[in-house]
Amino acid sequence: MPESPEVQALAEELGVRLTGHALTGVDVLEFRTTKTRARAPESLMGERVTGVARHGKLLDLAFGAQHLVVSLGRHGWARWGGADAARGESPAPAGEPAPADAPAAKDAPAPPPALVTLAFDDASILEFTDAGDWVSLGLWVVDDPAEVPAVAKLGPDPADPAFSREDFDGAVVGRRKQVKAVLQEQESLAGIGNAYSDEILHAAKVSPVVHAASLDADALDRLFDATVATITGAISDRRGVAIAKLKETKVAAMRVHGRAGETCPVCGGTIHDFSFASTTAQYCPSCQTGDAILPLRAS
Repeated sequence: MPESPEVQALAEELGVRLTGHALTGVDVLEFRTTKTRARAPESLMGERVTGVARHGKLLDLAFGAQHLVVSLGRHGWARWGGADAARGESPAPAGEPAPADAPAAKDAPAPPPALVTLAFDDASILEFTDAGDWVSLGLWVVDDPAEVPAVAKLGPDPADPAFSREDFDGAVVGRRKQVKAVLQEQESLAGIGNAYSDEILHAAKVSPVVHAASLDADALDRLFDATVATITGAISDRRGVAIAKLKETKVAAMRVHGRAGETCPVCGGTIHDFSFASTTAQYCPSCQTGDAILPLRAS
């Protein structure tokens, strides 16, 4: 699932590439992606991009006073199409030759199909995809991003320079809910998902299943520091990475998430899986749970 560091890098690349360019073509190949039927993406034809922003995990392409808000959902992403597709990277700047096409890996899985395609007057083609078994990608055309329910409900964002300890305490302190669930709850803290919540909790040396209400002052201090440092650090690290490489860069940077059976880089112990809602997450028993092994149940 795309989380705030990768969506921020995506927004920044699209902003640099598309700002000032007019939308010349729209092809919605999956009608279920359009959430504002009375204002389809096609209604933006001819309008120019005036900026690209992020709200939590959602992308916001501004066309003057109108906004195309994109929820990437669980398995959605964006990629460059057309002449740029074969390179698997950002388009070459105007006037520079494109690099030679790299050969595709023989065993590489087929890329997910484009569900929505946007074409611009500089020949850029932006495709939105969804690799899931069900369509989670969604697009809204609105006058105010807050008209999108997923944006309206967002809590404070740890990547925001104005994010404060008071914001954090308001979201976490006293909550009778597992702390991992609180971190992932978009109404509490915007932009964090399964992967970065694992990373935050590992950095803070906090068990993912302990209730937030039971955290003492020291644990809350560590958790606040880890939340801000993990998210802002990841955004800094992803900045400038081509959107085609963001997912693999994220995976490579994970210290515990997705690394069950591997060695903890902090203590040398073994990283374990545990079940969380409908997903599996990872933690280090030595660092986080006093060597207790959390149960792994079938989802």
